[in-house]
Amino acid sequence: MTFLRLMALLEGSSLLLLLFVAMPLKYQFGMPEVVSLVGRLHGGLFVVFNIVLLYNVFKGRITEVQSFIGLLASLVPFGTFVYKAKVLKKCPTQAAVSNS
Repeated sequence: MTFLRLMALLEGSSLLLLLFVAMPLKYQFGMPEVVSLVGRLHGGLFVVFNIVLLYNVFKGRITEVQSFIGLLASLVPFGTFVYKAKVLKKCPTQAAVSNS
């Protein structure tokens, strides 16, 4: 679960970086290479985040509904931050699961 929380932060941060830093640099300052670089980074993190979501479903750590909410959250700016705070906060951590 800790890795899923980390991936939510990384994926959300990369989307914000793409939208609020790279895109303005492209259109205001004529630097399209920044979007190319940050876009690839975000695309990779997006894919990894959603793979980690599916992995956690198969391991029984989150439900299919929670995973689908995570997928939807990854499409919206600030979505994965809200997902981490609202949905993943209710999920038990791995340490709490192994202690019981």
